[in-house]
Amino acid sequence: MGAWELLLVGVVMLLGLCGVLVPGVPGPWLVWAAVLWWALQDPNGLAWSILVGASVVLLAAQAVRWQLPPRRLRESGATRRMAFFAGTGALLGFCVLPLIGAIPGFIGGIYTGERLRLGGHGEAVTATRTAMRMGGTSVLTELFACLLIVGAWIGAVFWG
Repeated sequence: MGAWELLLVGVVMLLGLCGVLVPGVPGPWLVWAAVLWWALQDPNGLAWSILVGASVVLLAAQAVRWQLPPRRLRESGATRRMAFFAGTGALLGFCVLPLIGAIPGFIGGIYTGERLRLGGHGEAVTATRTAMRMGGTSVLTELFACLLIVGAWIGAVFWG
């Protein structure tokens, strides 16, 4: 697979990561489709292993999401700005501390966005708790699963 094709696969994965944060966009399935495209274009054992692993991770994330309360983020006062901060925080946390850094990064991103919007620590903590209860956990589950898949793909491309 050439560099341009790998870049396109990466762009589709990035769109999938952004799609997790936007209601109505099938973000996890875009990430899975990008892995499928890569595995079909570069058929080797590692590529197929990543595809199988991505399928298992996404199915597990869906099973966890079904156990969580439904998303009601709009009712909690969540904005696109908060989603941006949460996604950016998760991505930065994932890069700084691979695998587990996405979770504190996501929550820290929500807190940072709310702190900037509301001004005080107490109000930001309350808003962060409300956002996580109203659907943030569901979004975090999908985002974490997609980040795991993207991380595995990046590792396979560079070191595989």
